[in-house]
Amino acid sequence: MITTEMYLTSAAYALLLGLALTVASAPLLGILQQEGYAGRALLRWFYRKKGETVKRYALLALCSALLAGLFALVFSFAGIRVGVLAAHIGYLGMCAVFIYAMRSALKVPLQRTPRLIRLAVVCFLVLFAVYFGLSLGMGAASAAIGHPLAHTLLRSVPLTALPLLLPVLLAFANLLAKAYEIPHTKKFIATAKKKLAQSPCVKVGITGSFAKTSVKCFASEILSEKYRVFATPKSYNTPVGIAKCVNESALDCEIFLAEMGARKTGDIAELCDMVCPTVAVVTGICPQHLESFGSVEAIRREKGVLAARAEKVVLGATAAELRADALAEGRDFAAEDIVCTPEGTAFVWQMNGARFPVKTPLLGRHAAEDLALAGALAYLLGMSSADIASAMERVHGVPHRLQCFKGEGGVQILDDSYNSNILGAHDALETLRLFGGRKYVVTPGLVELGELEEEANARLGADMVGLDRVILVGETLVLSVRQGYLGAGGDEAKLRVVPTLQAAQKVLAEELSEGDCVLFLNDLPDKYLS
Repeated sequence: MITTEMYLTSAAYALLLGLALTVASAPLLGILQQEGYAGRALLRWFYRKKGETVKRYALLALCSALLAGLFALVFSFAGIRVGVLAAHIGYLGMCAVFIYAMRSALKVPLQRTPRLIRLAVVCFLVLFAVYFGLSLGMGAASAAIGHPLAHTLLRSVPLTALPLLLPVLLAFANLLAKAYEIPHTKKFIATAKKKLAQSPCVKVGITGSFAKTSVKCFASEILSEKYRVFATPKSYNTPVGIAKCVNESALDCEIFLAEMGARKTGDIAELCDMVCPTVAVVTGICPQHLESFGSVEAIRREKGVLAARAEKVVLGATAAELRADALAEGRDFAAEDIVCTPEGTAFVWQMNGARFPVKTPLLGRHAAEDLALAGALAYLLGMSSADIASAMERVHGVPHRLQCFKGEGGVQILDDSYNSNILGAHDALETLRLFGGRKYVVTPGLVELGELEEEANARLGADMVGLDRVILVGETLVLSVRQGYLGAGGDEAKLRVVPTLQAAQKVLAEELSEGDCVLFLNDLPDKYLS
């Protein structure tokens, strides 16, 4: 029989444990946010083979069960109420320990956006309801048994299994929240679309498998010498990200540069419907995101949507086939005679037959190619070739894209930690070899390459042969890099595999000296590492 007291105590415990487990789910909320609020992706990540996170939540459940059971037994002499209370205090205590231990679990900080806060509230309500219902059910079962100790244990210990169900309950809460989020998001995007449609500015869409952000930033700097330019910041390249930029700005510009990302078929069409670009830039095509698209041809078709929808296009070398008329629109450009040094890059920018020598402090062969592409866009939008070539020499680097700076003790640091691709990784290693002193590389490998992932990482490992130290970060993902390195004749004594970036930094602190150079190649988000 369920009494009024049982209702009240179950509600009180559900309130406290619901709050505790909602806070304990912060790492899962972070992954869900990184996955674009895709519940299935969260579940695949959590329950994948050799995943460390599922072990941590299983440990929380086990320790909570043991502590709750122990407290229930120890305090059962004082009566059922005290025993149940003590068991729940033990459960809450373990949750508190877990929350403290996991407070820095995410490399990418949790962004406390309005959407995340709404989801956390729904998650709490789901946890409260589940815990309240289970508590009443266990109370009824224990009352039927009639034994005081059974009553104490059943009302507390079985409920400690909830941490194992957290990702499922969070995915369910996310599904419930979408009943509000989907129409809210559509309205938010529609507002931005209307604002863009009313603006007389030239809309430019920039997409590709790589270099979208770099080309966007370079083009923005070059074009700003003649026009008022608004470029979407950082890697804001989704409908919501672009809508946020538009809705929060005055949009008082002559040229609007929108970076357009895609992880599945239909993404570019959705972005084109929103922005309505008249000019398109496709930086290039490679197997990046092959994991979600399935084939390079599918990637090519998706990127080609932007080229087909725009009136004028600028295409990178590996995307030249997307529009047969591209050359007629002024795409006859190239970065030629590229010379890379530790101080920068020199090249000749060829534009419609005219040649302009350019020197830039930006590092790497790809910097010259990206500048040439950004310059071609500026030319298409009305700037003179001479002015563009001059502006190229004043362009600044993009954060975490092969940036060079001096570290402690005179160590040169190459920061290429933004999500890397096959071509960019090769160029980064080529640049590292230009520097003097001992040469170190720290990398977790390459991801999102689908069936090509093992092969690409093996080639990456082979490219590292001859460096003074190769530090691989992670567990299963770096096996292919290691095998490729050793298979190509790499020295095993120069190879080190460490579990985390912090461990790699400890190795560097012990070994690096003045004049050495270390390349940080690709810094993967949490969904690939934990």
